[in-house]
Amino acid sequence: MLVFAVIIVVSGALIVGALWGLYGRLPSWLEGNLLAVAGGALTISVVIELLQPAVTDSGIWITAAFTLLGAIVFTGIDYLIDEKLNSEGGGGLLAAITLDGVPENLALGVSLLSGNVMQVAALAGSILLSNLPEAAGGAKEMRKNGKSNKKVLMLWIGAAVLLSLAAILGKVLLKGVDEEIISAIDCFAAGAVIASLATEVFPTAFKRGNHWAGISASVGLILALALNQLGG
Repeated sequence: MLVFAVIIVVSGALIVGALWGLYGRLPSWLEGNLLAVAGGALTISVVIELLQPAVTDSGIWITAAFTLLGAIVFTGIDYLIDEKLNSEGGGGLLAAITLDGVPENLALGVSLLSGNVMQVAALAGSILLSNLPEAAGGAKEMRKNGKSNKKVLMLWIGAAVLLSLAAILGKVLLKGVDEEIISAIDCFAAGAVIASLATEVFPTAFKRGNHWAGISASVGLILALALNQLGG
């Protein structure tokens, strides 16, 4: 039950966020600051939930190599989407959520194996905080770019299904797998998340929320840190 509850909440946030972006009426500055809160939460969660355990289990070299690989892969695909395919109007945020979300949700599935409910909640809560405003911002930009509400919603539902499958695969297929493989997946996810924060999340948050976004990012970081402390 915990597996499906976490997956529904985390992936469902994409659909709720898309609906919010299409039909909601929150001011742009508030959306920007909510996105900054999400970015701050992910910043600390990436370090505590993904990178620190990888350093302990597999050492600094594997951690560094796969973190860099995740960042390179995300950045390369994001560059192709933005510059070569001329994807605008929310495509970048959809790419960001999908590209970093697959390994991220694999890592979430792995964390479910531990049975530590609060530890799972810490990582899932940070992903949830990120998915809601990212999906809302991406869906809104897609609509402004001329896509129909139905097409936009179907794209985000597809992303939610993909990430749900990734979490299930992480839970089912990676049970009993060597710690170094788990660390590699976690670090790849961390690298992709860090790259998406730098290229998509924080720039969009600043654009919409202005200088208040810096304070909001700190609030998100503190919230994620508090969740982690609850997880022990």
